[in-house]
Amino acid sequence: MVTEFNQRSPKIIELEQHVADLIAAGEVVERPASVVKELVENSIDAGAGIITVEIASGGMTYIRVTDNGCGIAASDVKTAFLRHATSKLRDAQGLEAIGTLGFRGEALAAIAAVSRVELMTREAGAAEGVSLALEAGEVTDMSPAGCPEGTTIIVRDLFFNTPARLKFMKSDRAEGAGVAAVVLRCALSRPDVSIRFIKDGKTEYHTPGDSQVNSCIYSLLGREADAGFISVESSDGSITVKGFVSSPSASRGNRSYQFFFVNGRAIRSLMLQSALEQAYKSTLPSGRFPSCVLYITAGLGNVDVNVHPSKTEVKFASDKQVFDGVYYAALGVIDKTKADDKDEPGGFKTMQADEYRSSFVSEPPVKYKSSGRSARNEMPAGMPDIPGILKSSNPAVKPAASSSGYPGGKSGLPDSDSELRSSGSYSLIPDPYRVIGEVLNMYIIVEYSDIIYFIDKHAAHERLHFDALMSDDYEPMSESLITPVICRLGHEDASLLLENAALLDRLGFSVESFGEDAVAIRHIPAEIDIGDTEPVLSELCLQLRQRGTAEPIHRSNFIKTIACKAAIKAGRASGSRELETIAARVMSGEVSHCPHGRPVVFEISKATLDKGFGRI
Repeated sequence: MVTEFNQRSPKIIELEQHVADLIAAGEVVERPASVVKELVENSIDAGAGIITVEIASGGMTYIRVTDNGCGIAASDVKTAFLRHATSKLRDAQGLEAIGTLGFRGEALAAIAAVSRVELMTREAGAAEGVSLALEAGEVTDMSPAGCPEGTTIIVRDLFFNTPARLKFMKSDRAEGAGVAAVVLRCALSRPDVSIRFIKDGKTEYHTPGDSQVNSCIYSLLGREADAGFISVESSDGSITVKGFVSSPSASRGNRSYQFFFVNGRAIRSLMLQSALEQAYKSTLPSGRFPSCVLYITAGLGNVDVNVHPSKTEVKFASDKQVFDGVYYAALGVIDKTKADDKDEPGGFKTMQADEYRSSFVSEPPVKYKSSGRSARNEMPAGMPDIPGILKSSNPAVKPAASSSGYPGGKSGLPDSDSELRSSGSYSLIPDPYRVIGEVLNMYIIVEYSDIIYFIDKHAAHERLHFDALMSDDYEPMSESLITPVICRLGHEDASLLLENAALLDRLGFSVESFGEDAVAIRHIPAEIDIGDTEPVLSELCLQLRQRGTAEPIHRSNFIKTIACKAAIKAGRASGSRELETIAARVMSGEVSHCPHGRPVVFEISKATLDKGFGRI
């Protein structure tokens, strides 16, 4: 359908340079972290061996990046802030083999267009340096200056001239966490460069710059993360993969410690993430993720880095070759670790990817078996203590209401059938169905009339928890932990949880800051295991990032997460009493679908079975 205009088409004009610069800045400068990334990458490209990054107020009011690199010639200082001005590219052919982190010539111009900038720089060997000041992209002052060799850039009042952009900025805590995450990735990308990060006057981390990856990991991610890594190295000639992957026992509840670098550039790649996680597929349970610090080296002509303004995405000439490099490097270590655990408990050895490829024999996948729930949430005679879980073997009979608001007037299981009779809450009608047992530690089998029912015990129990937690009568109960659980979720997720501490408190968690990238949990909902704390919080962070808010309409999504973790796990054998209790609630018609909409029961008729066996 063609739209007809009743008026003349508007005249096409050329935008003013300032407006064009603001539009270009929007592509490169999204938040303070974007500014820091561009400036640190410029320092690395300048050959700096020492870089200091300092911010205040999350980077919104103050960013300072200082390096001891080659500096900028006085005659080039003004030119450096023009759009598409760069020292790293000379012609179109150069785009086919880019070896520097920056090359577009947009960063300084974009930053200057939306802030107040001060630059001091001195070339190596020069008698004096130069100072330059800009406001909204316009030079306001330039003069000689005494300064050390290298470059210092100060960025103040980000987006002061674009107030519409300011309303999209997050809190100082969140923006500061974003900056910390960027500096961390830059530091990991170059273990040979010493990088210091200072936030609001406090040094958050400082890498030694000794070219040792494990030293860098220790400084940035901590001793525990460093101890959980195993070195890998493989090459097929044109692609080399080096670095570290986590041992299966050091898995995490999120992907915040997955770092990929291609030719020294920190990148995001679902393909590389998939390659890594496929290697761990038969080793880690659902909801657990491997960590890595992997450096992929490929020919410059085989990697296209000019696909996104922020330069965080790349294209490979052969995705499969790179996928295989990461996959087999990780898989070789995992399989060698399994073998070593049998022969030498407690020790790790690595198998090079080439060795693994030559000796690889396909084996059936290893099935994960849950270790079950902790003792504090396990009832020896039955199910976890949640409202409304009472035994009934009759689908036609339901518990009587009580003054407590829950069926039967209590929240736990009755101790015996005699207690059921004496409570007066159940009619004494003979059981019309029979719980036969369970198969695969997942499905309850129930025989009723001429139909056999298969009940997904996890899904059914999850629904029971969800309904109880969503009840108007429900008040979350927290359990105090003698020793707090420390969850290292990364800078941005840790900040996200602290910003939503009030919401988490209403769900039964108490969250406190524990360094830049971690939180300490002192109370957890009584419904979940201690071991599920980090996975639950990781899932809540994912929901907060995707939806931006938790109130009011998204509360049920958070409750779903807690209900899922609180439910008995598929893969864990259940006692007969537990099976009977779940079956009673399902057969009564009270439970039909899990909170996510999946059915909890599947039926097969006798006629279907007879037909399968050729009886009819």
